[in-house]
Amino acid sequence: MDSFEWLNGYDPRFGLHQVDFGNPNRPRTPKRSAVYYAEIIRNNGIPLPKEDEFLYGEFPKNFWWSVATSAYQIEGGWRADGKGLSIWDQFSHTPWKISNGDTGDVACDSYHRIEEDVEMLKSLKVSHYRFSISWSRVLPDGTTRYVNEMGLNYYERLIDALLAANIMPQVTIYHWDLPQALQNVGGWENDTTVQRFKEYAELLFQRLGDKVKFWITFNEPYNTAYFGYGLGTAAPGISIRPGRAPYVVGHNLIKAHAEVWHLYNDTYRAKQGGLISITINSDWAEPRNPYNQDDISAARQFLQFLLGWFAHPIFKTGDYNEVMKTKIRERSLAQGLNQSRLPEFTESEKQRIKGTYDYFGLNHYTTVLTYNLNYPLNISQDIYLVTDRSWLSSGSFWLKVTPFGFRKLLRWIKEEYNNPPIYVTENGVSETETSDFNDTWRTHYYRSYINEALKAVVLDGVDLRGYTAWTLMDNFEWAVGFDDKFGFYHVNFTDPDLPRRPKASVRYYSQIITCNGFPDPAAGPHPCLDLEPEGK
Repeated sequence: MDSFEWLNGYDPRFGLHQVDFGNPNRPRTPKRSAVYYAEIIRNNGIPLPKEDEFLYGEFPKNFWWSVATSAYQIEGGWRADGKGLSIWDQFSHTPWKISNGDTGDVACDSYHRIEEDVEMLKSLKVSHYRFSISWSRVLPDGTTRYVNEMGLNYYERLIDALLAANIMPQVTIYHWDLPQALQNVGGWENDTTVQRFKEYAELLFQRLGDKVKFWITFNEPYNTAYFGYGLGTAAPGISIRPGRAPYVVGHNLIKAHAEVWHLYNDTYRAKQGGLISITINSDWAEPRNPYNQDDISAARQFLQFLLGWFAHPIFKTGDYNEVMKTKIRERSLAQGLNQSRLPEFTESEKQRIKGTYDYFGLNHYTTVLTYNLNYPLNISQDIYLVTDRSWLSSGSFWLKVTPFGFRKLLRWIKEEYNNPPIYVTENGVSETETSDFNDTWRTHYYRSYINEALKAVVLDGVDLRGYTAWTLMDNFEWAVGFDDKFGFYHVNFTDPDLPRRPKASVRYYSQIITCNGFPDPAAGPHPCLDLEPEGK
């Protein structure tokens, strides 16, 4: 119990039980640590919680196994084939540029390496490949006034090569690379971009739709809205910058998604028979103190801002969630505005937006701890994010290895949005050192996270239908350039030939795919564990 601590009197408190020294009866009250220590004694140790035990088993039959990359990795040089400038070609982080100023030239250059990339995909044994199309490669000025046939032909050749290898394409229509010509007239803050995006998407449906059965309208709209309109580079968080622009951008992204979904549903679905939806990114959020109601509320607010911003209108009501509407209205009024900075949908727009999905696309990497601090002058932010020092780190400062959060987020989506079909469209881990190709940390990450996904399916009843690893090869990672390396294949960016070399995780991921999960070693050797990946 708390006691007299020699030179320091009663100030330091070491006790499992609190003692009220101001009360002559000296009452003792057990602290949470007393309860925890009693459990250790009762169990004669610290047994692994049931939810942390490894689960052996298989994913459902016809589960989709995929790997991803983005449009920016396949540029190869916009001058070569008529590609127009995108906002990333104009981005001025010179350390990542080469002499001609085209950052795309020093990315992975898949533009000229279709056969090589397909061979890597075959080695991984994936059934699907997720890539994105560069708007400015197909439509140089962002409009249908001029179609760049050379650029469009690249995607046709890539899709044909994938199908010939029995690998199904998963195509993202927009992955943050808005044509600069549209940015010059306001970008996503200009609601005419909604119609431009619809016209761009229709061209893709017309030219590629017979061969593509899985479409993603937007990748991570949160990042487009919060950072992309001005190409901010901070890590995603809950704080909201002053001004209305991020909310206007997000508003138009939701409307653009809905219009493209209806276009596909009404005009192309019957003939082409594909799926179309949106991919939303989200960390899982745990309260820093699970016994503190403010911290619990902060975790919920984090999820409703980060994931719910776009999920609630599309997957629930056609409108923003109440947590977000209330908080932004309060902040706006506190800043002296006469209305909320969050735009409002009309009733007809709500009906147009609600239910515009065929599946829930999810990008997930890590978990954060949330807590609430209310400073009187801090009207733009009241949720703070930290991480647990015991969590494993990675090559990215923001990415802690927290597999438990993956299962919890999948379960939360099931409960919050009425158990939609879920496709994980990104999940992976980075490193910075490349001298050792035995990337055991990446193998550990995939083993742990994919097993939590299996638990979500088997134990929680989550309707998970596919999993996509990020990424096929080391590439250009937006805000940090080439330092963070997520790839199964190492790319030597100092060599003009950009040679690819498989890491040890290639064999492990291909084994999971071949086994469709994790065979129980107690059942004896399983034949799926003996197969070597192709090309080894």
